[in-house]
Amino acid sequence: MRFDILTLFPDALRPLLSIGVIGQACENGQIEIRLHDLRDYTNDPHRVADDRPYGGGAGMVLKVEPFVRGIEAIRRDVRRTTHTILLSPQGRLFHQRDAARWGRLDGLILLCGRYEGVDERIVQFIDEEISIGDYVLTGGETAAAAIVEATARMAPGVVGQFESVQSDSFYDKVRLGSPQYTRPSEFRGLKVPPVLLSGDHAKIEAFREAEAWKKTARNRPDLLGLNLEPPGEDG
Repeated sequence: MRFDILTLFPDALRPLLSIGVIGQACENGQIEIRLHDLRDYTNDPHRVADDRPYGGGAGMVLKVEPFVRGIEAIRRDVRRTTHTILLSPQGRLFHQRDAARWGRLDGLILLCGRYEGVDERIVQFIDEEISIGDYVLTGGETAAAAIVEATARMAPGVVGQFESVQSDSFYDKVRLGSPQYTRPSEFRGLKVPPVLLSGDHAKIEAFREAEAWKKTARNRPDLLGLNLEPPGEDG
């Protein structure tokens, strides 16, 4: 699988995408990541990729032309089916099911927004507009790294033991993953649940499933349709 990322700051992504499972997958040829400087697709001597917004307002807006030129150049080079995504706080929320779906594709083109956003005409040249959460970042680079990592893990062979992927939060159920423990079995009076030391795999599996649902109810009640109102000052 190939990832192409169009950004004003390719150097910001290199360290994040060259370590751990993702870095190893690149070295082994299981995935390919190419970083593209958006300024390389401008057409003026000063390589300007942004301009003031029509209608006035604070900040600058990224121009549509460099993105479109970059998308077209990448598609000519890939010559396979690609899926183009604009990373934006106005987009649909990213979910694990998206990573699973995209992990079966030949490639993703990720467009990193910045400043006040991208000229809205870009939506005519993309497949989806995606947000990684209800908050605003200074740019789409962090979001791109998150999507690459989540999606690459779903590509065949990237994670050596796919069972670890199947036990992830959100993999096949709308719930969080179960709590995990390792050595020592006791730390400052805090003990590992005895069932995990029992060797009874059926009981361990049942315990983990129950604990996963408890953690979901505690940390993400929205996933279960429970009341999301925070407690008042009086509790």
